[in-house]
Amino acid sequence: MARAHDVADTVHALLEHDALERADLEEVREADDETAEEVTADLLALLGRTHALALLREFALGSEPLRFSDLESTLAVSPSTLSARLSEFVEAGLLERESYDEIPPRVEYRATEKTNALAPLFFYLDLWADRYDLEET
Repeated sequence: MARAHDVADTVHALLEHDALERADLEEVREADDETAEEVTADLLALLGRTHALALLREFALGSEPLRFSDLESTLAVSPSTLSARLSEFVEAGLLERESYDEIPPRVEYRATEKTNALAPLFFYLDLWADRYDLEET
């Protein structure tokens, strides 16, 4: 249970320092409902794609840039799926892609502030998974 306590403390600390302050939340509440629903639907569609959450978790909880091959072996994702998700996340501003002019070519991906802001979500999901141990059901 020590891990659950550590995770809860971490989530609490992150939420206290998170960029989403009360003023930001009020702005979201005052936004046009139709626009907010559309944005939320688009976000959920992106996050609901195959391996999307697992991939974002690697970046949100990690501190180093990651290469395609690292992600492919860690997540056991097909190259085409991984390539598609990485491209979508770069386009959505969730990841930054940096190419190096080397032989063999090297490409690294880094989390943006948007992805780092998801860390509390992933910490909470870890806490939830520990608490409700899905393997028992």
